[in-house]
Amino acid sequence: MSASGAPAVRLVGVTRFFSATQPILKDLSLVLLPGERVALQGESGVGKSTLLNLIAGLDVPDAGTIEIAGRRIDNLSTAERTLFRRTELGFVFQAFHLLPHLSALQNTMLPVMLAGTPEALARKRALTILDELGIAARAEAKPGELSGGEQQRVALARALVHRPKLVLADEPTGNLDPATARLALDLLLAQCARHGITLLMVTHSPETAALADRRLLLTQAGLAAVP
Repeated sequence: MSASGAPAVRLVGVTRFFSATQPILKDLSLVLLPGERVALQGESGVGKSTLLNLIAGLDVPDAGTIEIAGRRIDNLSTAERTLFRRTELGFVFQAFHLLPHLSALQNTMLPVMLAGTPEALARKRALTILDELGIAARAEAKPGELSGGEQQRVALARALVHRPKLVLADEPTGNLDPATARLALDLLLAQCARHGITLLMVTHSPETAALADRRLLLTQAGLAAVP
């Protein structure tokens, strides 16, 4: 538990309708502990991305409550949820989503700059995380000059630079070859463990899921633990 005793994530009775009569998620409850690294599995179309979007505050549930680090986010305004994401959450995607006209360093600086951090401090923090991820030598390179593995490490740096409480990862190594994917995944897991960051990671890979502290399976019947 955190110092306040609150879970990293708590969902209670969350429901989200796909249409007026068809729920994609129904009466879903979930607790993630601070620092836990959890893999979320399930067939396509069961609502994994919908669940991540709800936890991220990119969408709001039709019923139920969502708390991140003890703060309820489902009843915040759109602007309040945006500010919350900038400071408390990090995101890693299968597509790297790096801005092509910015260098690796500038891409990494974005989250802390958007949160109002002075440029000099943002640069220092970005260089530190790029160094921790073994990509500092490529700080001035633009995404088009980087390999896929290097781009993903920059994406990891961008997700971690502001020391978020929670990182949400959606198939974070899906575009990489197995060896490069394992390196990127090991770096992500190590950084989360080092800084006490909670990780919720969607993956179809049993090998990737096996590296997490806990595995969850999402089906139309709800969430279940995977032995």
